[in-house]
Amino acid sequence: MMFADVVCVTVVQAQDGWGVTYTATDICAIKGSTVNIRCTYTYPSNVRVQETFWFTKGTNTDPVDLKTQSEYSGRVQYQCKDKTCTLTIRDLRETDSAQYQFRFITNQPGGDFTGSPGVTLTVTGLQVKASDSMSCRVQPCTWSKLKCHSSCSLTNQPDYIWYMNGQRKTNFDLSGYFYSKDSYSCAPKGREDFPSLLVCEFTSMT
Repeated sequence: MMFADVVCVTVVQAQDGWGVTYTATDICAIKGSTVNIRCTYTYPSNVRVQETFWFTKGTNTDPVDLKTQSEYSGRVQYQCKDKTCTLTIRDLRETDSAQYQFRFITNQPGGDFTGSPGVTLTVTGLQVKASDSMSCRVQPCTWSKLKCHSSCSLTNQPDYIWYMNGQRKTNFDLSGYFYSKDSYSCAPKGREDFPSLLVCEFTSMT
């Protein structure tokens, strides 16, 4: 199973002892993989936390807990302990692309706190792209360099499996002569059930 597990520069939103610190503000992950979104939170010592959750819908005053949304059913898990909370989303879908915010509710009147603006998650599919393409002089082929391409910069770069005409290729050379009658696709290692779209005609990368 593929994970997008992020450790990077933190961003803090805090006021008067209240705060939320996210380990990342932008995450790019592959469709079908699993992502972990983490934060730590602080509050005054005389306050007791009663509820913690993550949300994408609603407002700061009326947020909708992810666990109550049917589109996340069976795919979302919270692990919250010692002022640290991790949101895990499995089997990512492109429709999961959104801004995720953490909120905790305390026993104090008005003692609810949301870490804004949160974490932007982008879920992307894969596409085979070719660069440095040149037509063959004799045969109907193209010399190219192939790359498994995503629409955003992946937070964790996976290893890829390559296929030609639906058959898995080992020791596949990404630079060489490719023929128009053949089709090519790629998939992240460990998630071969989520391959890229097939490519038969090569287009230069932009």
